[in-house]
Amino acid sequence: MSERFPGIWVHTADRTVHIQHGLIIRFFMHHSHAEFAPAVLRALDAYVHAIGPDTLAWYPDAEGDLRRMDASTWERTRQALLDTGTHTFVTLVDRREGAAGFRFEYEGISLETPNLLDDARRACIASFWLPSSYVEESGPTHVRELALELATSLPFTSGYASLVFSRGEQPVSVARQINKLCFRYPGVDVLEHPVSWDIGTRIPGAYWLTFLGQPVLGELGGAERLRARLSSPGTTVQELPGDRTVVTLGQWPEAGDLEAGENLPAYRELARVLEPWLYRTSSTRFDPDFPPEDKLRWERRFLD
Repeated sequence: MSERFPGIWVHTADRTVHIQHGLIIRFFMHHSHAEFAPAVLRALDAYVHAIGPDTLAWYPDAEGDLRRMDASTWERTRQALLDTGTHTFVTLVDRREGAAGFRFEYEGISLETPNLLDDARRACIASFWLPSSYVEESGPTHVRELALELATSLPFTSGYASLVFSRGEQPVSVARQINKLCFRYPGVDVLEHPVSWDIGTRIPGAYWLTFLGQPVLGELGGAERLRARLSSPGTTVQELPGDRTVVTLGQWPEAGDLEAGENLPAYRELARVLEPWLYRTSSTRFDPDFPPEDKLRWERRFLD
């Protein structure tokens, strides 16, 4: 068990489950996939180079069953990412059973020829997962450098790197307990994939690494103005190519623990600065395990 990221024990009526931490690096691109398709492949190549060429060994077939990757499926994956059609989907994982430690997911869309149900605020989304063991063994500097390499490859409008619980295929009773615990550990991400359906150019939240692109960075007054508004120890603002920036909140990602008085003041300071541009879900899809009032409470966890 990790000392820095020990995970959590989830207790239900019939079982006790240990849920490990992972780390997610995620970017939103409010552009059409066709505009930057080769950049996605470069980002995947950088990720694979960092974690090892044989790590992502499985992919879901058309029925959702996991199949082992081989040379031909890798070639089809690369061609799928270079395809400039209206929608592109790729998922690769490191294991067939249990929660994936390493995982790559990409969904590319077209803003020019959307589906009938697409929102004009929909964005392409790229997600890269790392297990906590990798983060600890490699160190936060390496992980941050990897996130910056991925960011440099992609024309992001926003993005972040954050701790996340590795859920896997857990029973509903376990998922419900994790949903409750997100309010105790505010630094652990619970954003779901559908946030890309209407995020547009907004910012998903305040995280260990928060990537800011245009137009939000310009509306904030640029990197220098943003830097002047953040005074928490360990907070840095680094300018990136393309008039973008990344805000880093301390050396390591932190889960926080409100019951232990760890309320992550640096995260709260950044959230207050970003509040006018923060994402708020507009989805009308009802989830009985995480109803709208809970979603709003979680989205405002650093503000209220």
